[in-house]
Amino acid sequence: MHNDHRNMTMTAALALACMTMLAACASTPSAMPNVRYDLGVAPAIDQSANSTPATTPPVKVLAVSAPRNLETDDFIYRLSYVDAQRTGNYSNSHWTMPPAQLLTQRLRDSLSARGPVLTGADPVRAALLEVELTRFEQVFDAPERSHGLVAVRATLTQQGRVVAQRSFSTESSAPTGDAAGGARALAAASDEMISQLSAWLDKQPLTAAAQ
Repeated sequence: MHNDHRNMTMTAALALACMTMLAACASTPSAMPNVRYDLGVAPAIDQSANSTPATTPPVKVLAVSAPRNLETDDFIYRLSYVDAQRTGNYSNSHWTMPPAQLLTQRLRDSLSARGPVLTGADPVRAALLEVELTRFEQVFDAPERSHGLVAVRATLTQQGRVVAQRSFSTESSAPTGDAAGGARALAAASDEMISQLSAWLDKQPLTAAAQ
């Protein structure tokens, strides 16, 4: 019994120490203070397989929603090899804006390659795409090995009726075990998620928009 308690205490202490060390990495003298990251330039989408892009019905893409912990510019990480349930955030590394806003821009820019993209304020009656961001974090599988994880839930409605709904979860390995590597991994995971979402959207039975 005493051994079990001692082991649990040591495990908790190790988890706290690892998270503290990782969060402090951004504040070392050799690191740039208050570094801010975005998703970079979105890759071009190959539309060669779409022979009639002009006939693709427009879609209203609402702003991506997110839970409260993703409504800030915090750069979140998770040490899954220590405590998979607990997250932390870098002290001197942040996003240029909350992840949901970054994804909204990325999603609209990318989907515009397949057809007209509208916002919720547009008076045209068209299919409505709602995306909820549920996870956006750098996950450490080991001290020097991590990946970017992006998870969303997409709901497509038309004329007040749900046409389709699907969850997407994508990962991409980080080239380095720090915030810079995590930012690159999360950008790649975001692009893969958007690519999958776009392919899913192309398969839905959408009708032309009406005034």
